[in-house]
Amino acid sequence: MISPLQTELTYVKRHRMFLDLTAPLPAVPPLAERYRWVGWQPSLMEAHAQVKVQCFQGEIDSLVFENLRDYAGCMRLMNEISHRSGFRPEATWLIALDDEYVGTVQGVLHLGEAGAIQNLGIVPEHRGRGLGKALLLRALHAFRERGLARATLEVTAQNKAAVHIYRQIGFRYYKTIYKTIDPALLAKNQDGEDWYL
Repeated sequence: MISPLQTELTYVKRHRMFLDLTAPLPAVPPLAERYRWVGWQPSLMEAHAQVKVQCFQGEIDSLVFENLRDYAGCMRLMNEISHRSGFRPEATWLIALDDEYVGTVQGVLHLGEAGAIQNLGIVPEHRGRGLGKALLLRALHAFRERGLARATLEVTAQNKAAVHIYRQIGFRYYKTIYKTIDPALLAKNQDGEDWYL
């Protein structure tokens, strides 16, 4: 017998993707005027968490991953990532505009052999300027310079802009998974699509 809870579950489709880092990789594009790169320092953990909140609040990924819903969760996530034995500081970056941080990415070693892109995000007001692609390529080049032959990432299928960038760079699907969302977080938007409260 199926319980009422099981019939109310909502599933989100996610793609696991990989990239062959031995193949040609596009150069890291220059950042637009006034934007600048900020490399990893432990003192920047809070900055990464703050940017992560701004990037993922209001996005479907904050429903899928509880740590992306608020600052405390993002700090827990950054603390966990930065203390992993496979954390790659050279693949972990912020993008700043003057004194404001507007983009973040972290890199870790996956199964000891592949670089894994974690939590790549651009603050909504700064999207559409090529910053996400630049962050991704900066991390990928760092993986390759460390001798890694493969990169992986996971993306929500509904995030069409991110999927497009990943495919454009050469990432390919290797597995589709489904994550559940608490139905209490969902609501209908004006177009009748499920969204969250």
